[in-house]
Amino acid sequence: MDFYDFKNAFLIGFFMAFMIGPVFFMLIQTSILKGARAAIAFDLGVILGDVTFILIAYYGSRSLLEKIKDDPRLFFIGGLVLIIYGLITYFDRQNKKEALESAEIIDVPIKSNYVKLFLKGYFLNFINVGVLAFWLGTVLVIGPTLKMNENAIFWYFATIILGYSVTDLGKILLAKQLKNKMTHLVIYRLKRIMGIILIVCGVFLMLKGFIPNEKIDSLIH
Repeated sequence: MDFYDFKNAFLIGFFMAFMIGPVFFMLIQTSILKGARAAIAFDLGVILGDVTFILIAYYGSRSLLEKIKDDPRLFFIGGLVLIIYGLITYFDRQNKKEALESAEIIDVPIKSNYVKLFLKGYFLNFINVGVLAFWLGTVLVIGPTLKMNENAIFWYFATIILGYSVTDLGKILLAKQLKNKMTHLVIYRLKRIMGIILIVCGVFLMLKGFIPNEKIDSLIH
């Protein structure tokens, strides 16, 4: 995996960490109420949930990927998934109060129990089918792009998880500042920005299926 792929993968992880939802608020809430260690335990559970989804998406679609890895329609499908996910994110008007109420369904014990927090992070993330859809779309696009090289695919997704983890660690350490800044207007704008980014990425991937790689590379570089 070259530096360009590493940078792209890290940025995907970075932006994923700012996807607004129950996990986002639960992480901040746990950090404020129980401290950084408790929040890290919760976040490790969330990350394991993502790893589980990646494995399901990859091995569940591997035979399909092998058959159509050179088919431009693959990029169209992957791009369409990202566009739909982006539109859902863009038009989702769930406010901060509703998101916090969703997060509060998972009870935080008075005394920090790291194992319970880990499991709560895992299951809160795992029950979100939208996360699986996102990873499936990503796997469908990245796999053929990396020529189905298992080593390259492993390091690409490991880098995404690294970017996600590093950004989450920063959120944990800056939880109080983030909490104060998470007004309804800020959340609304963040969702719209993330939605636009996903839509643009989806359009780009759809075009990639019909534009020669040489032309795309010349435009990027």
